[in-house]
Amino acid sequence: MNDLSKKSGTTHVVTISSDKEFRRMVESTFASQLQISLAVLESDLTQIEAVQLEDASVVIVDLDAANETQVAALARLTATPGSAPAVVVTQFFDESIARRLLQIRVADFLVKPVAPIELVRACARAARTPAQGEAVSEAEIFTFLPSAGGVGVTSIAIQSALLLQGSTRGGSSTCLVDLDFQHGAVADYLDLEPRLDLSEIEPRPERLDRHLLEIMLTQHSSGLSVIAAPNRPAEMRSFDPVMVTRLLDLVSSHFRYVVIDMPRTWFPWTDSVLLGSNNLFIVSEMTIPGLRHAKKLVGAIHERLGENAKPKVIVNRFESRMFVPGLSQSDIEGALGNAFAGTLPNNFRVVREAIDRGIPLEEVKPGNNVVLSLKKLILPAAKDVKQGSMLSRLLRKAG
Repeated sequence: MNDLSKKSGTTHVVTISSDKEFRRMVESTFASQLQISLAVLESDLTQIEAVQLEDASVVIVDLDAANETQVAALARLTATPGSAPAVVVTQFFDESIARRLLQIRVADFLVKPVAPIELVRACARAARTPAQGEAVSEAEIFTFLPSAGGVGVTSIAIQSALLLQGSTRGGSSTCLVDLDFQHGAVADYLDLEPRLDLSEIEPRPERLDRHLLEIMLTQHSSGLSVIAAPNRPAEMRSFDPVMVTRLLDLVSSHFRYVVIDMPRTWFPWTDSVLLGSNNLFIVSEMTIPGLRHAKKLVGAIHERLGENAKPKVIVNRFESRMFVPGLSQSDIEGALGNAFAGTLPNNFRVVREAIDRGIPLEEVKPGNNVVLSLKKLILPAAKDVKQGSMLSRLLRKAG
């Protein structure tokens, strides 16, 4: 933003579009906005000089997403130090476009026809975000993926989220997201009402904003925020990857820590979630078949996502017995190699009571061995970060 805009409190919006009707709508929309000055450029992004955008607070880009030259120009714009945040408007939207925009640092995106109020809100949100070149930290994203059914992934995700929430002072710093839309149990384990209305946001995921997100959040007494949908045990279907991507990017822009409870089934959006996570844990059980499944899953993730994905395996319900046949920790380390993260002890009574009562493990038994072991695995990875978007991590990994 230029000095004049800073002093006057005016937001300078530059719109780039070769669509006459869209330009007319933009001019009509912002004509009554006293705190916004508007410049409309009748062109596409490939024909714009950097000097024309120097004074912009926000740039609205009417993008032909099928035009590789325009997409490359957008990538150059967003990568330029000091450039204004970009709100992208496209004629249509599908999974391939979602992937491209995930690889480019855009502030927001909308699909034509654009409601004027949605455009104003998008620009207002973008104007409040730090500009390129400013210090921007990313949310820490912890994702837990089961290697098989019944390994305790939900309990571990919940306790990790509670630990992260408890590691910060005041406010809701952590959001726990249940992406198992068919059999998710996070809300049941915490005795909360699931409020994520998938039918409301799936038809037009671009409508999902901070206001709608707050409506669909559930707050735990610890301060932990939870996003969970009523599960659908008799309905096996995959939701639009754009919806899942939009949801997670919005969450990661407003919370310091994000914890994701993943389903075992691999969906079209799974790759993006795993690639966007900087702490990826596979949860296994202490059996030979369980370790084999975990090792195969580590190999499959590396094959699909390359070396950018670094999954680590947590072996749950570990029991160390002297002079008794069975797996030892050295056996587990030998089987998993560098992918081994650590073990969590088997404490069935405490975990079962916490689940049945819908309370954290620490309330059942303070200082229990499960929480102590989990702290050693989770808290060292929890850096002191500020709010940021999931997009920059995907940008770096895809680059």
